Amino acid sequence: MRSVTGRLMLLDTASLYFRAYFGVPDSVRAPDGTPVNAVRGLLDFIDRLVKDHRPTHLVACMDADWRPKWRVELIPTYKAHRVAEEHTGAPDAEEVPDTLAPQVPVIESVLDAIGIARVGVADYEADDVIGTFTARAAGPVDIVTGDRDLYQLVDDGRGVRVLYPLKGVGTLQVTDEAVLREKYGVDGRGYADLALLRGDPSDGLPGVPGIGEKTAAKLLAEFGDLAGIMAAVDDPKAKLTPSQRKRLTEARPYLAVAPEVVRVAGDVPLPQVDTALPSTPRDPAGLDELAARWGLGGSLQRLLTTLSA
Repeated sequence: MRSVTGRLMLLDTASLYFRAYFGVPDSVRAPDGTPVNAVRGLLDFIDRLVKDHRPTHLVACMDADWRPKWRVELIPTYKAHRVAEEHTGAPDAEEVPDTLAPQVPVIESVLDAIGIARVGVADYEADDVIGTFTARAAGPVDIVTGDRDLYQLVDDGRGVRVLYPLKGVGTLQVTDEAVLREKYGVDGRGYADLALLRGDPSDGLPGVPGIGEKTAAKLLAEFGDLAGIMAAVDDPKAKLTPSQRKRLTEARPYLAVAPEVVRVAGDVPLPQVDTALPSTPRDPAGLDELAARWGLGGSLQRLLTTLSA
């Protein structure tokens, strides 16, 4: 995969189509009555993002496996509460609203027909695909996600920032290291350690009992990183309270495996793909058929006009 030198925008696609689904009323329907609120909402999101941030390259990053087995083997509770159905030899099925699940293949077909690069890699989450594209990029990177886990990739020196939707994608928090330090007391590299110490119920990560976000930030400020904190646990002279020392000692088995689960991969085997933002559809006839069948109307036309500009 050649490194991208222009401005690369990476979409955490599932995060965005979930937001579109809940943000656009399900009265937005195809001619046959099927809800297409997530499809049209996502197209509107992409249109706004391209208009406002002018990327030269764009990748819709997908969850080929939203709950990779290698993460679950390390922390069995990882995303366990979101499993709708367990499968042997294939990714578990995630709990998805009944009227959203059928829209996902439509989203994929529409993105492919437009010519927007769409990348998912077996055994990896979209976060890992994003992490690898980011690691290989030679120019600035905008990561669009409603998932704070990706704050760990923020790097002012490399021009990597997270565009975090506060309301739709019209109001985005442009997250750089200054924002992270103000909100969490850490930079991008420190965010993963903060996250694994405090835990994250939405991902089934237990964290260290009794170590909340503020305490985690203080420990990281004092000792630098997780390795520094654990070295302090073994140093009787280190400035830890007895309860902190006890809690961190008891959490050693979790802390030994949590970094591999929480940190996004940067070495995913990416396919060869053209990430350049298309100016004309890759498959105009196929796109016309999809637009007619699913009633994509103004949402699709606005995006195509923006891409051709």
